Amino acid sequence: MDTSIDAKTAEQPAIPFDNSYVRLPANFHTRVEPTPVAEPRLIKLNHALCAELGLDAAALEASGAAIFSGNVVPTGAEPVAMGYAGHQFGQFVPQLGDGRAILLGEVVDRNGLRRDIQLKGAGQTPYSRRGDGRAALGPVLREYIVSEAMHALGLPTTRALAAVSTGQPVYRESVLPGAVFTRVAASHVRVGTFQFLAARADVEGLQRLVDYVIDRHYPEIRGSDNPAVALLSAVIERQGYLIARWLHVGFIHGVMNTDNMTISGETIDFGPCALMDAYDPATVFSSIDRGGRYAYANQPGIGQWNLTRLAETLLPLIDPDEDKAIEIAQQTLATYATIFQNHWLDGMRRKIGLANAEDGDLDLVQALLTAMHQGGADYTLAFRRLAAAAEDNAADEALFQLFSNSYGVSQWLGSWRERLERDPQSPQQRAKAMRAVNPAFIPRNHRVERALAAATDGDFSLFEALLEVLSRPYDDQPQFAAYMEPPAPGEEVLQTFCGT
Repeated sequence: MDTSIDAKTAEQPAIPFDNSYVRLPANFHTRVEPTPVAEPRLIKLNHALCAELGLDAAALEASGAAIFSGNVVPTGAEPVAMGYAGHQFGQFVPQLGDGRAILLGEVVDRNGLRRDIQLKGAGQTPYSRRGDGRAALGPVLREYIVSEAMHALGLPTTRALAAVSTGQPVYRESVLPGAVFTRVAASHVRVGTFQFLAARADVEGLQRLVDYVIDRHYPEIRGSDNPAVALLSAVIERQGYLIARWLHVGFIHGVMNTDNMTISGETIDFGPCALMDAYDPATVFSSIDRGGRYAYANQPGIGQWNLTRLAETLLPLIDPDEDKAIEIAQQTLATYATIFQNHWLDGMRRKIGLANAEDGDLDLVQALLTAMHQGGADYTLAFRRLAAAAEDNAADEALFQLFSNSYGVSQWLGSWRERLERDPQSPQQRAKAMRAVNPAFIPRNHRVERALAAATDGDFSLFEALLEVLSRPYDDQPQFAAYMEPPAPGEEVLQTFCGT
């Protein structure tokens, strides 16, 4: 923690790079070197993730400041900025690309999975679009906290490997301390990567990308009669699952642009994201989403919209007859709604303690969400306290305290308990299963912002404490009970920012 190092004298630990993306044609990426910083200092290194990646954490504690700031390019790395396009709030931009991110390379982890290691905030690239290519400390720590919280919650997500302060200011609305974030992902290939090639009518490049993605992420569909259709179907399945899981925990991404949707099915780019407190399907945190395009309840529909943009790029590969290609793509896209709904309802059944399925379960779930919305109940605590009520009716009162008017939830509990009588679990089994899927702790926005403000002033103790609590979100952790609580009046954080 807080170890500065002279980049010129840093001994490099062995990082077993095996870089496949750089072997794609030159129009997929641009070679670029990170820009050195003045005084790199290692703020945080993720030792557990180092172990997964086969990296020597002790060696990286000594030299990580230099490597993860970009001051030293480790042996075997082949830094590139990736090219991609994207729809941003519905408007197509044919060239975006990594404006402040540099892919160092790839490693094959101890489970045999290929993982990207990427620096974020490491200086300008050819895609910076007059930006400085830098990141401020606050957004770096936000991404560290939220990505690791999402991992602990069991959601597919990019991971945080390291955070480094630069000793240099960045200039946004005010002068802020600079930092570099090291992100690990199954890959950084996005819907926008396909759009980048399609916008240039590069059909050969699209075919290369399809083959690459299948080999890297979907080897089970190798040899398909129509690889482009098989890939589209596979991505639809993963995105339907991912967005359903977002809704299960109350997550709002904030910027679901096509350049922020991975082909691997991981959550990526934790900018103006947040997990909501009181349940409201119209919740928006992002300061730039003034129309609510990416509100909580709109995310499933935006997922389908983004997947439709992916399908458009694949049309030349689906069939040479454009009309036939469109028909096949539409048929494939039509599966998304059912896939998403099944994943979402299955998860919601588990959240309310149901082990089997009945036709009326959707109505039962919707009735609870309506009562929570009308009563202003906290989304996370309502489900956590419902687990207690599943075991003991005396716990109902604690649940009622979350509602401004408990009549709706009181009526609902009667219907729920009638339904539970037809479910095979014992009350103790049910409560245990519910606690395993309904977290006690989430990265509450007011807690995150408090930790970031303290860190900006040089105090990382709240950041460290928050990471510790969020690493075990499904455990009760009575010593950290205060972290369960929603914001008090005046503590609410209603807007978040992306940091660019």
